Amino acid sequence: MDERARKQAKKSSTSSTDSEEVSSIEWDVITMTEQEEDLIYRMYRLVGDRWDLIAGRVPGRKAEEIERFWIMRHGEAYAEKRNDFNSKT
Repeated sequence: MDERARKQAKKSSTSSTDSEEVSSIEWDVITMTEQEEDLIYRMYRLVGDRWDLIAGRVPGRKAEEIERFWIMRHGEAYAEKRNDFNSKT
């Protein structure tokens, strides 16, 4: 599947859903090193949510991992879970 077809498929699948995605699979907390977090933040400021591009700069990480890390760190839906996790450690 070429890049254009992939983008069109993604647009058509996301346009029919609300802004929240529903998943039956719970995400595990993704831990990153301080250096990885710093690099992700800096790359996000430069290129936005181009997770593939960011993942190419973080050795051993996939775009999906980095996107989940970002959502879990910055998403409002995970704020309560994040607070619970931080209070346990």
